[in-house]
Amino acid sequence: MKTILSSTLSRKNLMALTGLFLCFFLVIHLLGNLQLLLPPERAEGSFNYYSDLLSGNIFIMMISYVLYFSLVAHAVDALVITIRNKKAVSKYAYDDRKQVSKWYSRNMGILGSILLIFLIIHFKDFWYLYKFGTVPKDKEGYKNLYVVVIYAFKSWWYVLLYVFAMLALGYHLLHGFKSAVRTLGLYHPRYAGYVQIFGLIYSYAITIGFSIIPVYVHLTHFGLWN
Repeated sequence: MKTILSSTLSRKNLMALTGLFLCFFLVIHLLGNLQLLLPPERAEGSFNYYSDLLSGNIFIMMISYVLYFSLVAHAVDALVITIRNKKAVSKYAYDDRKQVSKWYSRNMGILGSILLIFLIIHFKDFWYLYKFGTVPKDKEGYKNLYVVVIYAFKSWWYVLLYVFAMLALGYHLLHGFKSAVRTLGLYHPRYAGYVQIFGLIYSYAITIGFSIIPVYVHLTHFGLWN
């Protein structure tokens, strides 16, 4: 029993650490993607330069390996912990928890599964194509990922899929950030209110920031404002 408990705690600590790293990565990723909101004549060169910098810088490449590890470890740990909790928690304990917890706290597995499916699609359409596919060059000689992104957001259903996934991400972050801080022992009662406020602001900022981009691109290039 002690071994199982220790193993679970270790997995929760790893999931918390990888989760917080992914939270940090989301900020960097969002800042880069916000360049898509620039006027087209500026956005193309700026975004392609940013993409080339991420793929050609040795330091960034090392960080990317940490990112890949974090994504896999976070997903695997979440799956293992969810299965163990399902087996360990009785129906009555679940009903009691249902009385006091938010619905998204009880459905982190479902939200995580939605995000995993989205990540597979996202990696296939952008990362894999950029790394191994045929991408045209822009006038500066960089791979023109900007054109690839613009074309992807031409489809309204792809925009809806993206926004839906970002909503799932937002709810995932609402529970995940506070849970990670608490798991690592950083959730002191004196600072609990600040942690909750920061987590709320962070979750909304990430969700809205990422959701605006495909909607804006679709409307400006193919929609009402075209």
